[in-house]
Amino acid sequence: MKQGHWQWLKRLPALLEIPSPDRAQLLDRVQMMERDLVLPAKAIIILILIWSFYLSPWMGSVLGAMEVAVELTQYFFVIYILANVVAALLFFNLRRLPLTLARWTVFANCLVDGLLLAAITVVTLDFASILYWLLFLILIVRNAVSVLPGTSQLLVNFGTGLCYLLAYVSEDYVFKNLDNRTQQALEQVGHAELSTEVLVLRLALLWLMALCCYGVQMLLDRQRLASEEAREFAVREGQLRSAGRLAAEFAHQIKNPLAIINNAAFSLHRALKDAKPETLKPVEIIQEEVAHADQIITQIMGYAQLSEGRVEKLDVVEELDRALEQVFPAAVLVGIRVHRQYASSFPPLLMQRRHLSETLVNVLQNAREALDGRGNVQVTAACLSDYSVEITVQDDGPGVASDKTEKIFEAYYTTKPRGTGLGLAMVKHNVELYGGTVRVESGLGNGAKFVLLFPAKTLLKFG
Repeated sequence: MKQGHWQWLKRLPALLEIPSPDRAQLLDRVQMMERDLVLPAKAIIILILIWSFYLSPWMGSVLGAMEVAVELTQYFFVIYILANVVAALLFFNLRRLPLTLARWTVFANCLVDGLLLAAITVVTLDFASILYWLLFLILIVRNAVSVLPGTSQLLVNFGTGLCYLLAYVSEDYVFKNLDNRTQQALEQVGHAELSTEVLVLRLALLWLMALCCYGVQMLLDRQRLASEEAREFAVREGQLRSAGRLAAEFAHQIKNPLAIINNAAFSLHRALKDAKPETLKPVEIIQEEVAHADQIITQIMGYAQLSEGRVEKLDVVEELDRALEQVFPAAVLVGIRVHRQYASSFPPLLMQRRHLSETLVNVLQNAREALDGRGNVQVTAACLSDYSVEITVQDDGPGVASDKTEKIFEAYYTTKPRGTGLGLAMVKHNVELYGGTVRVESGLGNGAKFVLLFPAKTLLKFG
């Protein structure tokens, strides 16, 4: 096999993967289909079947294999009713259930419905009728709406097709084990056997419908995701530009008075050039402090210039590895060991690359400086249940005193002799800009652990 074909096959699962809806979307879909539509319909069907099984005389009028099939179906029907009572109680408390329990309840409910439909097909000995095939077809469409897209949906829909095949095999067995008189009576009232060709065609159409439902959902969900990302891009870029214009206006309004003060101080210094040094000292102090103030504004605006760059869809693992290579180059640092632990998959982060890169580099640089050339750094990335991304950087350095953990994120506060005090302030600013949070867990002698949380969706925050 050619290398290109192999690479294409490796990407195929990712191409066929349907983005999972969030918890609210999934529960809304299950509530609409299973609780509001399917449960009332099944209540009516159960009442009809109770009348047919226990109040109608036709079920008790046959003997032999047919009677065994009916009794087995009756027993299964009792289990089916109990299962649906439990499912109904769960569906009416859907919002309180763990997401995994809700998904497995829907999965089991759909599979049990397929088994009951197969059993009813057998006891009516009417498998050749297109009606039952259409009911299986409808069941597959219903499963596609209720069951979370992915392996579970394909399993339950292919299982529904197998239930149809099981109904064919069971009905054929029951019919062949009836006595000749009963067989002739059934043939006179219209019983017909389904040919193998028609069976294969119907079964193929059922499974083709399962694949088509999956494909349609894949296209619709990818389109939904693309639309949501486009809206998120537009909102974030618009708000970043607005904040950038506000920042530029702020700099302009502050720097202009500083320039006037500096010019006046310079003129005053020239006018007093022949004066005594004690007279010139206050003027020099004014000039120094104006220069200092100008430098501070320039530094602050350096990490608050939000209009530059654009929002991108960033891969968490790629950005982490790039930052690690930048801060901990393997060819240079031999005394520091970096341990990585990443989850298998992440949603993309919609951010400016510069903001995420600055954030990761500053946190990693802080860990590197704390270790002073020797120690361990543990970098962990996880995707939480609400699709937020949590990145943790932990070192085994000297740590930070508990009374200083809140101050280290303040601008110009530093515990390092040559620190500027802007690194962690930039981290806090960039993370909170996108609605995230940053916290530090530390104590003297216990190392430091920085936890960065980036929401999957958020409105930008300023201030």
